Amino acid sequence: MRSDNGLVRNPSSFRAAGRIGYRRCRDQCQNPSGVALALFISVLILSSANAAGVAGIDGTAKRGPEAILHDEEIGSNLEPHPDPNDEHYDDMIYVGRHACGTHHSTEENLVLQRGGDGGDGESTNTKRRLSADVDNGIKYIFGTSFDETHRDIEEEDLHHERYGADIMRDIADRAHGARTREEVLKERRHGKVDSDRGPKPFGYVDIHPLDGGVVPPKVVRVDPFFMDEAPVTNKEFAKFVRATYYETEAEQFGWSFVLKSFLPKAEMLETADVDPEAEDWVAVDGAYWRAPEGPGTSYKYRENHPVVHVSHRDAAEYCTWKGKRLPGEREWEAAARAGHYGPANRTLYAWGEDGSTEAAKNRANLWGEGKFPFENHAEDSWRGTSPVKTYPPNEFGFCDLTGNVWEWMRGGKHKTRIVRGASYVDSLDGSFNHAATLGARSTLHGTTSTGNVGFRCVKSPQRRTEYHWVYHDEETHGQLAVEDKYGKKDMIPQQGWEDQFEVDGDDDDEFEPGDDSDGYTEQKKKRKVVKPRTRRSNEL
Repeated sequence: MRSDNGLVRNPSSFRAAGRIGYRRCRDQCQNPSGVALALFISVLILSSANAAGVAGIDGTAKRGPEAILHDEEIGSNLEPHPDPNDEHYDDMIYVGRHACGTHHSTEENLVLQRGGDGGDGESTNTKRRLSADVDNGIKYIFGTSFDETHRDIEEEDLHHERYGADIMRDIADRAHGARTREEVLKERRHGKVDSDRGPKPFGYVDIHPLDGGVVPPKVVRVDPFFMDEAPVTNKEFAKFVRATYYETEAEQFGWSFVLKSFLPKAEMLETADVDPEAEDWVAVDGAYWRAPEGPGTSYKYRENHPVVHVSHRDAAEYCTWKGKRLPGEREWEAAARAGHYGPANRTLYAWGEDGSTEAAKNRANLWGEGKFPFENHAEDSWRGTSPVKTYPPNEFGFCDLTGNVWEWMRGGKHKTRIVRGASYVDSLDGSFNHAATLGARSTLHGTTSTGNVGFRCVKSPQRRTEYHWVYHDEETHGQLAVEDKYGKKDMIPQQGWEDQFEVDGDDDDEFEPGDDSDGYTEQKKKRKVVKPRTRRSNEL
């Protein structure tokens, strides 16, 4: 059926026409060249349907997502996205785009949940979270804070979208001169491999020697997410252990790494094993999250401190128990930079560019000016871990994203799991250990447990439920019909399939009986099932 402007109102009619055209040409042309001609004609008809688009009620052309939503066969399987403003989780902060284009603090988000106006007279509609119907993710410059090449990334690069009006237009990659992104990728994939450096393994990134951050900085995008305000504490982890009888990997192995200056007895240094890659960390038998420095120590007076001596698996198990997951490192850095996403306002530290101990002692738990690992003057009032939320939060409301403990990230390989954020043993300038910048990054073996590594959880916003049709598979469920010597097919009932599946009757509207040589159109059984959601983040 066509409208006045010639656009197709029902795309399924074009698909039916393509199949009918192929069948008629197939019956008339029995030679191979005739079959090829039939295929060519059906492809032309189908391509015309795709090029024509779908016409809306007002007669205007609907293309892209609008055409999918108005398609009678596809659009019926899609539901509206849930309103992200209706979601709220205790002690978690939403990170994503709002209608006004900026992020809001925890207090403002709570006001939005209650339907208030934020107290400044601004309309609530401008502060509402954008739904998944539009691009509600965050784009920012990801990577080390020491590399100044991020200043070459212009605002045009940061806000360039790869859909809509910009989908057919590419811009030059500032990190590679005047070449576009497609040109750079083509050279990487089809160019010659440097024989001196050799091929790189999957997931390899170049890092800065001071903070371990990714170089060069680049523009990335992350989907919106909810993230814990602070790392998981000993008290919270204890609830998990009591509820599930979980045994950490440090308990299974019987030991964990402890900083040598924290050992209960000095003579332990003479017999204890040390980490070959970090000689200041000693393997102490009996050390785990309840006994952070080994037998005779306890976490009881540190219940509000971040839980330590947990491996990557331990952290992932806790997140699963809470119905959450570990954050991706791009998600983590988006929360840590707290709106300082562009080349103009990107900073070195969470509090700005001041790298003095005086500026950092009231904002993060770091080692200070003493000589590592035995001299810690406790300028920030703590020699080891500190209670969560001791220091003021960043502009988004997150605490302890710099210092205190490293935090496990989602992804990476088992031998090179990613941790972010630095810890109480790190410095400001990278003179020892890592520089505690916003780009601080390191990798550890997945089974590693130490006294300076913890974690926090994230949760993805709810998305709409998607459906798809599942057809009966004869190889899995057996044959549905048996044909006798006269060509008659007798249906064989199968237990459990009669009620679950319905006959696909769409072809009755498209084909008349007798179109095929056997006099009728075959009908397959299918059912509508929920499509499992396997994509929780665009980072993996």
